[in-house]
Amino acid sequence: MPVSPPRPSPQPGRVTAIRGSVVDVRFETQLPPIRTLLLAGERGEIALEVMAQLDAWRVRCVALTSTQGLARHMPVRDTGEPLQAPVGPGIVSRMFDVFGQAIDRLPPPSNVQPRSVHRAPPPLGSQSTRSVVFETGIKAIDVLLPLETGGKAGLFGGAGVGKTVLLTELIHNMVGHHDGVSIFCGIGERCREGEELYHDMREAGVLPNMVMVFGQMNEPPGARFRVGHAALTMAEYFRDDEHRDVLLLVDNIFRFIQAGSEVSGLMGQMPSRLGYQPTMGTELSELEERIANTATGAITSIQAVYVPADDFTDPAAVHTFSHLSASIVLSRKRASEGLYPAIDPLQSNSKMATPGIVGAEHYRLAQEIRRTLAQYAELKDIIAMLGLEQLSSEDRKVVARARRLERFLTQPFFTTEQFTGIAGKTVGLKDALDGCERILRDEFKDHPESALYMIGRIAEAKGQPVTVQALPAEDAHAA
Repeated sequence: MPVSPPRPSPQPGRVTAIRGSVVDVRFETQLPPIRTLLLAGERGEIALEVMAQLDAWRVRCVALTSTQGLARHMPVRDTGEPLQAPVGPGIVSRMFDVFGQAIDRLPPPSNVQPRSVHRAPPPLGSQSTRSVVFETGIKAIDVLLPLETGGKAGLFGGAGVGKTVLLTELIHNMVGHHDGVSIFCGIGERCREGEELYHDMREAGVLPNMVMVFGQMNEPPGARFRVGHAALTMAEYFRDDEHRDVLLLVDNIFRFIQAGSEVSGLMGQMPSRLGYQPTMGTELSELEERIANTATGAITSIQAVYVPADDFTDPAAVHTFSHLSASIVLSRKRASEGLYPAIDPLQSNSKMATPGIVGAEHYRLAQEIRRTLAQYAELKDIIAMLGLEQLSSEDRKVVARARRLERFLTQPFFTTEQFTGIAGKTVGLKDALDGCERILRDEFKDHPESALYMIGRIAEAKGQPVTVQALPAEDAHAA
């Protein structure tokens, strides 16, 4: 391969224009390449990333920090390098910002080295195609929407339906049993949630195998746009250099797209459909395609995805869907009924739910559950108009099974224990499948629906008193 000539020693530049987070810089000699990191200010505290070369003398940059104190004609130093993240054994159990600076009030990490956050995805020839189920201990996910080791799963939902709660529960269930390293990346979310997560993980004793990277909603769009790349660079170090499996948790991937949209607007690009940047698909692919399995290790990613106004046709949601091996859709209607986790099994899907991967028996049972729930959804309009008594006896049995399945697929979470007063529970796949099978066989037709609500294994329902089943409130009203 031809070797590019060495770049001359970088020369200082001067600020020529400042418009909010957009800064134009003039260089008298050679222009820095796109994605180069520039430093301005008296102590180099203002970081700028080159986004475009305007002409032979000027570059346009987006600030990764606040531009307060920056003025025209101030000197700008060309670092000669892109934005870099620290990698190495010393980053474990620490919390970082987008620049790799420790923000956990501890001394700077030792035994680390800087590495560019802009890296190409692994070539197709080195990627693994092995499919292995990733158990989570959450009934609704393991039975209907199995996750893939080394795959990408998305938690889709509008505001307030439980994305972050479900993501936090997945962290709780998996980090303790996960042999590799876990990396949590907070993109444009609340600072409070990050601080609480740090203390929760420390109290749970799992921080020694965890790394946290944050670019929160109070930071400029440039920082929010690059924090995902910084977290992925750390994940790639553990996968490629230490040959360990990595669990990458992202909250929230929509904020990455939103930050890209803000950067695009600042750069003066013409927006495309619904105001998103014209380069959204490319930017998302650059991030998502780096999450992959190789022969030496796997990066398994679980990502929360905010859906604006619950509109799943929004371009941000549509583009994200195409990268995922499992899409877990959270329903506001189910959340309003108290069915947590509020997963909609009919809208959600997983590429792992095939007989060749999960087994013929698991696949058959999952399909029967979906069929029962779909029949119940079709019958709801008839029940609302005519009442439950107008249904045939077979349809009434379907409704009873579906309502019991809906309640059995709820689960008390460890992360909500302090709010609900109900102890959290994890349920193995075998127990979850056994419970669903017994409900479908009408073994619990004489038990009240409430006996199956917010329990772990099906055996816990046996302790509930058997009573005459009253009509559900919505059906009694219709009748």
